[in-house]
Amino acid sequence: MRYSGFTLISQALKGHTGWRPVWRDVSPKSAYDVVIIGGGGHGLATAFYLAENHGIRNVAVLEKGYVGGGNVGRNTTIIRSNYLLDGNTQFYKFSMKLWEGLSQALNFNVMFSQRGMLITAHSADQFDAFSQRTNIMRLNGIDAQVLDGDEVRRLVPYLDFSETARFPVCGAISLGQAGTARHDAVAWGYARAADAHGVDIIQGCEVTGFVRDGERIVGVETTRGRIGAGKVGLAVAGHTSMLGRKAGLELPIESHILQAFVTEPIKPLVHQVVAYGRDHFYVSQSDKGGLVFGGGLDGYNSYAQRGNLGTVREVAEAAIALMPCISRLRILRHWGGVMDMTPDASPIICPTPIDGLYINGGWCYGGFKATPASGWCFAHTLATGAPHPLTAAYSLDRFRTGRTIDEAGTGPFAWLQ
Repeated sequence: MRYSGFTLISQALKGHTGWRPVWRDVSPKSAYDVVIIGGGGHGLATAFYLAENHGIRNVAVLEKGYVGGGNVGRNTTIIRSNYLLDGNTQFYKFSMKLWEGLSQALNFNVMFSQRGMLITAHSADQFDAFSQRTNIMRLNGIDAQVLDGDEVRRLVPYLDFSETARFPVCGAISLGQAGTARHDAVAWGYARAADAHGVDIIQGCEVTGFVRDGERIVGVETTRGRIGAGKVGLAVAGHTSMLGRKAGLELPIESHILQAFVTEPIKPLVHQVVAYGRDHFYVSQSDKGGLVFGGGLDGYNSYAQRGNLGTVREVAEAAIALMPCISRLRILRHWGGVMDMTPDASPIICPTPIDGLYINGGWCYGGFKATPASGWCFAHTLATGAPHPLTAAYSLDRFRTGRTIDEAGTGPFAWLQ
């Protein structure tokens, strides 16, 4: 929807009381065919694809806070497909395909920018490892190539290429299709599109327990009353283990904090996404001019959306080692997202051992970029009761059988291998 300048000024003077909501504010019904717990990107995407792909519209999305208040609005917005192992490679390639058509599919501009991404290499061994990863990606149809040091210097001359560089840049992986999207626009776009299909999005509705009929889950207890459900899907990111425990499900998941930062605005400098191959640092530049960047986990279990100053220092050190030119920039704000970390750093999308309960979690560092494919595949699982072929390897059972997808480096650590 477009508004004139006069309308914008008028609404500002009226205290923003005349806007038409982009989704309905509804009270929960007594029962739904599917209840999705979690009003973030994955939950909203699942609801949209349930309606769009499977014709299941009697769906509720329950959010204890507000839409977009969790991890979908608390990340560095990077989208990429740089995976090495079978299972991950195909899934994230599919997610990238969905990203490319997402604004059109939702009829809402999610501001997807395929600006490309560079992952820098800082030793001969790392360059060889990057070559192997790039070859596998190319064999799977992913737009990736290896650049030598001179090619990297031409693209990103603001990195430290001096003789005194702490870790000289000797090459990089270039991901041409990678980029960024506006995280809140993704949440709003999916919410609006799901609502248009009749999905009920219920904010301020915390799930406090589960309703059972024998061994089967048939609903949820919430702060807004009991809600019946034919099926219940968990899509609550860092709180997956907490909700699973309420259902009697012990999950191989730990919750950690991952911080993000934004600086004061500067003139256009970082035209791609850049990831530091020697330490935990990755950066892009927003449309407002601020540098948006992040680093590694804070290293302790927590459900708080904030981090400690030790990580702030470590990220700043890595930033200055790679880009000395930003050493005097002021950080305007920083925040934390609650990561649900699995032992192999790959996600879980599957029916659980508890009848009627389905799980979408354990996304570690890959949650935002996986949003479209996650919703697509989880909707398939909820609609059919069976895993989607792209997520068949993401079963909970893999931790019992030892068939893990051990790719712990696909977040900040991939380029350190």
